[in-house]
Amino acid sequence: MFLPIGDSNRLKRIPFQLTTASLVCACVIVYLYQLGLPHPQDIAFIYGYGAVPSVLVGEDTLSASIPAAPSWATPLTYQFLHGGFFHLLGNMLFLWVFGDNVEDSMGHLRFLGFYLLCGVLAFGAHMIGVGLSQQPLIGASGAVSGVIAAYLMLYPRGRVLILAFNWLPIRLPVWLVLGFWIGLQIFSFANAADDGVAWLAHIGGLAAGAALLPFFKAKEVPLFQRAPVAATPTPDAPVSEGAAEVRPERETRPAGEGAEDRPAQRRSGSVPPSGGQGARSSDRAARGPWEGGDGPPRA
Repeated sequence: MFLPIGDSNRLKRIPFQLTTASLVCACVIVYLYQLGLPHPQDIAFIYGYGAVPSVLVGEDTLSASIPAAPSWATPLTYQFLHGGFFHLLGNMLFLWVFGDNVEDSMGHLRFLGFYLLCGVLAFGAHMIGVGLSQQPLIGASGAVSGVIAAYLMLYPRGRVLILAFNWLPIRLPVWLVLGFWIGLQIFSFANAADDGVAWLAHIGGLAAGAALLPFFKAKEVPLFQRAPVAATPTPDAPVSEGAAEVRPERETRPAGEGAEDRPAQRRSGSVPPSGGQGARSSDRAARGPWEGGDGPPRA
């Protein structure tokens, strides 16, 4: 429906969004690795490094033939897997546009902790909805949702450049764009059928981001900032006493597509957890590893 491609807020406390860029690069590298895997190893990789609720709590175990991360680590590793190009593009676009200013408010390492913790709590919300599902959750949407909530709380009066209907560039207030996106997640969760999207993970990530932001941001960074971040006035354009500074907006940045998660494509012949068939789960679902099974939800 829309894609954010830039915003009006300059960095103030850090010279470059190192953590945001590193997260984007990590997700892209993992996705390229996924593309290089033959079938059914690609599905096995999703089950081994996606977050499977029933495996995490010990209800099921994966086949010994599946290389896998320790089950306790999968609420972290699932955040770097994606079920398709547009799934990846959307998440990375939202992360790139909104992540730098949130990182700026926290610092590099605190932002990394904030991002990963939002993703873990988003998976917890997903488990509340699906129970001990045998389907893996994959995707960065839960963590990105936390970033979106934090950005909205920091810069509600900023402006963001979007591609409306994915082609028409228009600049709108942040509160309108992100408020609409948040409302869409809630509406979709309340009304969506079994569409393979882990809407509750998105909502859980939003709640986590809003709750964690006051504890992760620097003390001197205020919430709900009223004015866009301005640049220092140039000598040939001095600012008179009492007048507001007007600072040039930075150039918009390219980024990937939207943040919602979707299920991975259905594939036959993959290896399921030893417990047998299961229901969907995951930020956005990858398709089930067994014949005719549904894939894990994507975030």
